[in-house]
Amino acid sequence: MAGHSKWANIKHRKARVDAQKGKIFTRLAREIIVAAKEGGGDPEANFALRLAVQKAREANMPNDNILRAIKRGTGELGGGNFESFTYEGYGPGGVALMLDINTDNRNRTAGDIRYLMSNHGGSLGESGCVNWMFKRKGYISVEKTEALDADELMLLALEAGAEDIQEEEEALEVTTAPEDMEKVKEALEGAGIAVAVAEGSMFPENEVVIEDRDAAEKLMKLVDALEDHDDVQNVHANFNIPDELLEG
Repeated sequence: MAGHSKWANIKHRKARVDAQKGKIFTRLAREIIVAAKEGGGDPEANFALRLAVQKAREANMPNDNILRAIKRGTGELGGGNFESFTYEGYGPGGVALMLDINTDNRNRTAGDIRYLMSNHGGSLGESGCVNWMFKRKGYISVEKTEALDADELMLLALEAGAEDIQEEEEALEVTTAPEDMEKVKEALEGAGIAVAVAEGSMFPENEVVIEDRDAAEKLMKLVDALEDHDDVQNVHANFNIPDELLEG
């Protein structure tokens, strides 16, 4: 899930997602294919492709897989007929949801997502129904360690163009304008600071706080079901679940 208002929300999902390397490689390959298809196969000239390739390498995706995905996107190999678009809708409690989709069969995906939403108390909406509730930003997360100087990180990030820095229990979270994310990431890495996550994401302008345990469980089941679908690249949402409900 993207949104990142709390590191706990990411940590809650990380172990489950990391255990599914096959799914991760499939999604990363699709992201590379779409980026190469839309902007060309040169990572130096195509920021979206460069970011997708970096994510793939950080996930230990074999280089041969990366190169094949690029060639599929540029048409040098078959199997690159993926398209990228966004679905919008609502989850339980009126939570706004935006789904980044990469698919080679729009009709199949639409039917699948509509079923998952309705089966878990949600509904698909018209294009534009919730995107006004979100703003696209760059997101960088750095895990806290004893060696990390939080003050140094904050100064470096701000000097490089970061918009905001939040200190959570286990991470420092940096937000940037989309076009400044790579510059901030490079500044941190140049100072020897390991970046755990660097990606573009949709951030909610306002959050819906879920304080009922049953409602939280129902919502997380919907998010889990959506994230488990191969065609769903990212799930963006505007809910905030207190740590005690996530960990309970």
